[in-house]
Amino acid sequence: MREGGELPPWAAARFDLALERQSGEPLVCLSAGTTHRPPPLEDGFPIPESVAGARYLLSRGVSPNRIRVENTSYDTIGNAYFAKLLFVDPSSWTRLLIVTSEFHMPRTRAIFEWVFGLDDRLYELTFEASPDAGITPDALQFRREKERQGLAGFEQVKQRIQSLHELHEWLFTAHQAYSANGRWKQERSQDPRVVESY
Repeated sequence: MREGGELPPWAAARFDLALERQSGEPLVCLSAGTTHRPPPLEDGFPIPESVAGARYLLSRGVSPNRIRVENTSYDTIGNAYFAKLLFVDPSSWTRLLIVTSEFHMPRTRAIFEWVFGLDDRLYELTFEASPDAGITPDALQFRREKERQGLAGFEQVKQRIQSLHELHEWLFTAHQAYSANGRWKQERSQDPRVVESY
């Protein structure tokens, strides 16, 4: 997000694609934010990314009764985990369309398929990528490389975690964004290409 909770063009493109594909289903906006940049403030309070997404959908005429807001996650693993636990399983949804930017899709797909495959329930996951609109070529190239490295790192984590219980334990004891000694000690990147692409 940008100041005032404005979505960057590549994030708005995700919501536009979701609106093109929807036919009246609930729309779940994911993410509290990112550890890569501080959230913008409104009246002194942080604006979660999911709230900015919900506002975007509302401004395009979507009924608030169809919008769900997940403001717990700070990364893609958290997006999948909290979407599953907070919305998908309690609502008994089995068919999901996951939308994200083209540069983010390989890692997103790998993570969502993994998280939703950690129990015996059957899900039909479909993935669609929105265009990488409005991101500078330099930032896009940098982000693609960061995504490639992130996917390689995820594959190592995936080999160690074989159940939802193990994922839960790892998430809240070892993951930099959710563990007690993680997020608050994490060094923030000063590379403007990282900040620009989030």
